[in-house]
Amino acid sequence: MGFELQYPLFLSFFLALLPFFTIAQTYRNISLGSSLTAQEDNSSWASAFGHFAFGFRKIGQDGFLLAIWFNQIPERTIVWSANGGNLAPKGSKVELTSDGFLALNDPTGKVIWNTSSAGCGVAYAAMLDSGNFVLVGQDSRPLWKSFDQPTDTILPGQVINQPGKLISRYSKTNYSSGRFQFALQD
Repeated sequence: MGFELQYPLFLSFFLALLPFFTIAQTYRNISLGSSLTAQEDNSSWASAFGHFAFGFRKIGQDGFLLAIWFNQIPERTIVWSANGGNLAPKGSKVELTSDGFLALNDPTGKVIWNTSSAGCGVAYAAMLDSGNFVLVGQDSRPLWKSFDQPTDTILPGQVINQPGKLISRYSKTNYSSGRFQFALQD
């Protein structure tokens, strides 16, 4: 009698936890050696459910911004950008190199921006549905996170540590530093 009562209870408990197991793995790995090129079609890597995307957004006539944006709304609002708002020319490439660096190169191969704090031990990258782009180590721990390098937006679940800051962009189409900032001081 005890076994008959425990079996449905165990099954109910397992079924109740099932959604948590599926939520925990909501990302797609981006392999070492993968790259995106700044073209007219705004190439990108989307998160598993498509809420966010990481890649190139065309800004103005000739420039591209390496950025993260809301991917499921028509406005495609940018929430993070690399390289201090300096636009990359058409044909620039962002690559997760075989040695684990995320590097943005101009069309001639000159490095414009990279994640110099990462590299050693990176196994893959992932665009998470939280809006966080991460470089992940062999031990499955993040070695670099876009959340640790905020630009002008903070997202739910994002933490700004001291002495972090948010700096407004100059204008709607100019992502360089604007007049306003929010800073956490020591």
